Order: sequence, then structure tokens, then C-alpha cells
Amino acid sequence: MTPASPVPPAPPAPPTATYRIQLHPGHPFAAAEADVPALAALGVSHLHLSPVLEAVPGSTHGYDVTDPTRVRAELGGEAGLRSLSRTARAHGLGLVVDIVPNHMAADPVHNQALRTVLRDGPHSPYAAWFDIDWAGGGGQLLLPVLGERAGEAAAGMRVEDGELLLPGGLALPLRAGTERLPLPELLDAQWYRPVWWRLARTELNYRRFFTINDLIAVRVEDPAVFEATHATVLALLDEGVVHGLRVDHPDGLTDPGAYLARLRERSGGRWTVVEKILADGEPLPPSWPVAGTTGYDALRHVDAVLTDPEGARTLVEQYRAFADPEPEEGGEWHATARRAARQVAGHDLAAEVETLVRIATRVCASGLGLRDHAPWALRTAVRELLVRVPVYRPYPEQSPAETAAVLTERAAEEARAAFDVPEEAHAVDVVRGLAAGTLTGLSDTAGADAFRARFAQVASALHAKAVEDRAFYRYVPLLSACEVGGDPGSPALAPEAFHAFCARLQREWPETGTVLSTHDTKRSADARARIGVLAEFPRLWGEFLTGAVRRAGKDAAAAVGLPFTWAAWQTACALLPEDGTPPSESAGSSADRLSGALLKHAREAGLHTTWTEQDPAYEEAVERYVREGLTGTAADQFPALAERLGPYVRARVLAAALLHLTMPGVPDVYQGTEHDLRTLMDPDNRRPVPSPAGALRTLGSGGRPTGLDEEKLALTATALRLRRDRPGLFGAASGYHPVTARGPAAAHCLAFGRGPGTSPPLLTAVTRLPSALHQAGGWRGTTLPLPPGRYTDLLAGADPRPTAAYEGEADLAALFAHRPVALLRRDEE
Repeated sequence: MTPASPVPPAPPAPPTATYRIQLHPGHPFAAAEADVPALAALGVSHLHLSPVLEAVPGSTHGYDVTDPTRVRAELGGEAGLRSLSRTARAHGLGLVVDIVPNHMAADPVHNQALRTVLRDGPHSPYAAWFDIDWAGGGGQLLLPVLGERAGEAAAGMRVEDGELLLPGGLALPLRAGTERLPLPELLDAQWYRPVWWRLARTELNYRRFFTINDLIAVRVEDPAVFEATHATVLALLDEGVVHGLRVDHPDGLTDPGAYLARLRERSGGRWTVVEKILADGEPLPPSWPVAGTTGYDALRHVDAVLTDPEGARTLVEQYRAFADPEPEEGGEWHATARRAARQVAGHDLAAEVETLVRIATRVCASGLGLRDHAPWALRTAVRELLVRVPVYRPYPEQSPAETAAVLTERAAEEARAAFDVPEEAHAVDVVRGLAAGTLTGLSDTAGADAFRARFAQVASALHAKAVEDRAFYRYVPLLSACEVGGDPGSPALAPEAFHAFCARLQREWPETGTVLSTHDTKRSADARARIGVLAEFPRLWGEFLTGAVRRAGKDAAAAVGLPFTWAAWQTACALLPEDGTPPSESAGSSADRLSGALLKHAREAGLHTTWTEQDPAYEEAVERYVREGLTGTAADQFPALAERLGPYVRARVLAAALLHLTMPGVPDVYQGTEHDLRTLMDPDNRRPVPSPAGALRTLGSGGRPTGLDEEKLALTATALRLRRDRPGLFGAASGYHPVTARGPAAAHCLAFGRGPGTSPPLLTAVTRLPSALHQAGGWRGTTLPLPPGRYTDLLAGADPRPTAAYEGEADLAALFAHRPVALLRRDEE
């Protein structure tokens, strides 16, 4: 740490709204600093920075930390971060920083702490940092760094300058006194074992992030490791350089609750949110001392309440008729997710399952009562229970009843059915008891504790990989529902469910984070809006798809598969600009963007090609379909579709934005999404975005918003500035009040009040399912009842037309005459 320079006092917590900035060498602290005036004018209270600590050189995301004690030099170092903080504070903004406690880069060159472990093994002062099963590797750390088997790579290995030089140029440190040994003996004498990269799937003996070999887990449950890896961030908090935290992937930790308690104590209780993905109906553990989640639960509820339930069901029927997928390969959601879980547990996470089997075998062998459980039986029980965990993972602080809700007796019964001999099925009870921590009288209690922690960690990785990174790419009737935190099997929610969710947030987690787009979402909110609106037009979608497939060629569709074809055309719809310009002609090289996203889609689905077992012929067919179909001969189908959908896309984009910015919680605006931003999965969603400065100046000079892009910017700035200027309307002391419209079209208005007391001074009202509304004849006298007082629409501020005032009730035809959303504030407020 360099000597501290004067920094203005930290702003009050919590934020009123944050703005996420993706930092990388091409967009360092100085670039973020240049945008501070514009972002302050937008109305946010804090900048939300991607990881700022030293990372692998050239990293575009920063989650591959190499040194947690230093601020990343490629971003401008600590001096650059301090300068950004000073400028932000001068404009009334604070900084929230993303931290990565679960893992570091498994980079033996740039991660010097890991490099000393390679040299000195368990005797290294850094050995306690990393989650390594030394016994599982026969005393060596397996390094999957060779492009071929070790015997084949040996000819290219040599000792040079006291290091082991591998084919490709990777230089590894040598254990003291071994440099003169013959190569076979030298390799056996090291604390590591360089192997063919394919062995990692089954043999890896360090915990990794999901299935990424390049990220090694960190043991932050050790107080000394916590202090060493958090000292820099905690010092920046203490000095007022940083003012809040986002915690990446807490589910990977041994004991997330204990970690967060330590973090809260050491950080002085600063505003902290956790990237915890909640399954439907799953609560955030109430004992966690955090403000809440990063907000994927809010994303699901906003998207789902704006999705037509009947249309979504019709799309499923159309999808099955068009693509005819097998139930377990995309035809039925739960069957698809279960099949994906089995594949991931048996293949991608085989090494993690074997670690659990080794621990369970040792625990069973340590006492007479559990002996004679064969490893194969324990392995079967582990897999069968893992694939039946309905949430991401259980937690140590959960009660027996709460744990039973995760590891249910029904799941155990189904797992026992995998055994032909009932007596051998007792292994299921052993594994379930170990995972739940309910077995008593064990000789190896430390082993039992290790199993319980590791089972939870593997369950989290399995759920993420099987559901988010596989099943979401196989079950594709409505791609907008295949989003982080989403439930494709139930893509729509009733307004009552949305209101119940918001009321619970306000009651239990009023300062939680909320998001619609992030660096991890598979599609930005505005891209999802263009797909989600198809549920309001299933017949139009069917006609469009039929024509597009015919124009592109049925043989070409057959070459990539009909489920993929369906998903490809929905993906192309996600990028349609407001004017309907075909993908082949639109800016930003849509063909390249679609090609990259759809190739990733195919590999993640894993039905024809994968990341590690690629099928070149199939991948070439995907590329051809994009170039010759989506952006080629059939691209002229898009303008007519965009023209038909345009007003309804506008309604959905603006509705989602206003709900997000005014519902309970602290909204995070992902970079560029103050505009109409259409992006796909990473790296597409991490592309550079323009500053809002120019458009804000235009709107600030009295210009009326023209087009959806400026409309969304004006809405966003209005809501964010209101949050900044009147935080009492939104924070913990506020309230949430559902408001029900009256009249024949009441179901098409979603409204709620915000503010303290029983007479809310602020009301949000949005149009819901506008296509069905139009088909039914419009609002037809439907009104919105208002609390006492005179209300005006803040979103009409930039409109030169006279602004109407409403008392008692608002006629919705008049309220939504010029825009499909309204933000009503009582005049005296």
C-alpha cells in the first residue's frame, strides 16, 4: 500500500443506485474517471467497479486475481484508483468494488503465492491459502498444463536456469536440490505433477471455480488467509477510498455465513451485497449480515410479470411441434435439467465427485459402525443425491428441518432406486447424513465436516453448470426466460406474485441489490425484451419462423438441428434495432456477434459439439447458417417483424426499466443500459459503450426524447435523480403499496406506490401485456385510483406538451396516451 492521500469522508450508506463499470486494460481507472461527471448527472450515487486487484495480464474481466495485496497495475494501480475515488467524491459519488474471495488464478507464472507452493509444497507459507487435497494427488498438486500425455511431452521438457521448461514455454519452479536429477526422477520429486490437460476432469486435486481449471479455490475460512487476502481491500475501505462491496460467488465458500460475518466485522458494516442466485421460493439465509443479493431474483420477477403466460405456453407447443426434441434434450424443462445434471456430475465434475467419495470412504473406514460401504456405492449415492438438490446448496447454519427441505426423503428414496440390492442402498443414508451433518457417533468428525462443506460446494457448481450453462441452452422455447436466476419452466408470473416479492424485499431486504443486466447475463434486458414480447405474438412468430427457415434452406436448418434453428432466430431477434434494420446491415458487425454467441450456445448445450470435444463439421455448419441464413438470404424477413413488434417492444423496455428503478432495493445500472442496449452473452455484453454525456446534454437543454434510445435514457435519468434527491421515497423507511386499477383492462396495468406511511407520495404505473390490451379494445375507461393529493407524471418533464394533473383517479387512456409508463408524484412532495 502506498501512503494514504487525503480523501473526502465516505458517503452515507447505502447507495441510492449504482452504475456498473467493466474495467480492463483498454478501459482503466482513468477512463472511468473521465465518465464521472456524466454518471453523476445521470443520477447514480455510486460507481460499481469490476474487480480491481492484480490479475492475469490482459484479463478483460479481473476475476482471475493473481495478487490480492495489490491494486492492478494495468488499470492504473493504487494511484489511479485513489484518483478515481477523489474525482467521484468531488461529484458526490462513492465506489463499490467487486471482490473475489472464492478463487484466484491458477497461473504458475503470475500468481507468485501459488508459485511458491509449487516449489515448497505444504511447507510454503502460502500452502494454507489454496484448497488442495495433497493426499488425493499422492503428495503432488496436479497441474493440467500439457497439450499431450506426459510421455509424449517429455521430449520437449528440459531444465533451464533452475526451472522446468515445458513445451510451449511454461517455466515451473523446481524443488530445492532436484535440478540435476534425470527427468523421470525429477518429475516424481516435485510437489506438483504436470499432466495432459484432459486428466483434470477426473484427477484434479485442487478445488476450482466450477469446471475452470485456471481458477484455484482459496481457503478464506482460515482467519489468517482471510486477513492476508483481504488486507488491501479492507484498508481501502478504512481510508474512504472504497465505500461498499459486491461479493462474488459466496456459494463456493466453505461457510459463506461465517465468512460474511467476519467481512462485516472487518469492513465496519459497509453496504455489501452477495452474488447469490436464489431458486424459486428459496430465501436468502436471514442470518447473513449483508444488505441482500446482487439482484438476479429481481430480474426474474420483473421479466416474468411482463411475460404473457398463455402465449408462453403456446410457444412451448409450437417449439415441440417444430423441433420435436426428446423430453430430456430440450422437450421438457425438468427432464432436461435432470439429464444435464447427471451428465455434469458424471463427466464435467467427475474429479469433484471423486473427492467426495474419497472423504466419505475415509469417514466410513474410521469407525466400525459405517464400515463395508464400497466406494462404488458411495459414488452412486453421491451422484444420485447431488442431482436432486433443488437449490444451489445447503448451508452450515441451517436447521435440520431446513436441511431436510434441501436433501429430502423423497430425493433419498429416488436415489435408493438406483441400487439393485436394497442393502447396498444404505450408502444413500450415509451420504445424506454426512451432507446434512446429522450422523452422530463418528470417529472422524473432521472428515465428516469436510464432506458436508465439500458436498455443498459441489452442489453449487453442479447446479450452475447443469442448469445455467447447459439446460438453458437445450430448452429454448422462450430464450428470454433462460437467464441467470430464471426458471424456463415457469417463465411468467401473475402481478400478485410480483407484488408479494416486492413486499417481502421491502420488509426483509430493503437495501438489497436489483439488476436487469450484468456482465454475466446471457442477454441484456433490452435484448430479452425483444424475445419476451414474442410470447404476446406466438402466431406471428410461427409465421416468421416458417418463412425464415424456408428462405434460409431447410437442409441448412437440418444440418444444425431444429432446436438450434429455433434458438438461432430468437437470438437474431434479440439484436433487432428499433428501425428493424436487418442483422446483415446493422452496426456492430451483427454477423460476427451472432456467430460468436451461437457457437457458444452450441458448445454449452453440448448436444453436437462441446468446449473440449469440438465437432469441426458441425461448428462450420453453425457458422454457415449465421452467414448465409440469419444475416444472408433470409435477413429481409426482419424489417416487417420489427415494425409489427416495435410498439410492444417499446412498452416492455420502458416498463422493465421503470419497475427496476422504482421497486424496493438498490438498482444497479449496467454500463450502457441507460440506453436501449442489445447485447448477447459474454464477451458481447462487455463491449465498450458510449458515455451518456452527449444525450444527457441534449435532453437537459429541453429537447424532447426521440426514439426508444433517448426515451429510455430520459426515464432512467428521471428515476435515478429522484432516488438521489429523495432517498426517503425508496429506502428502508419507505413502504411498498400495490395499487389495483379499476375497469375492464385492469389486468394490463401494473402499479405500486412508494414512500413512507399509508398514503404513498409516489406511484409507478406500467402497461403490461400491451398486445392483448390492444386486441381487447384498449383501456375502455379503466382508471387507476390515487391516494389523496394532486399527482403529475415526472416522465412528462421533457415533453413540451401540457402536463396533465390527476386527482382521485387517473384515466389510463389519458395517462398512457404518449408513453406506456408513468411515474406519478404528489405535487407537494
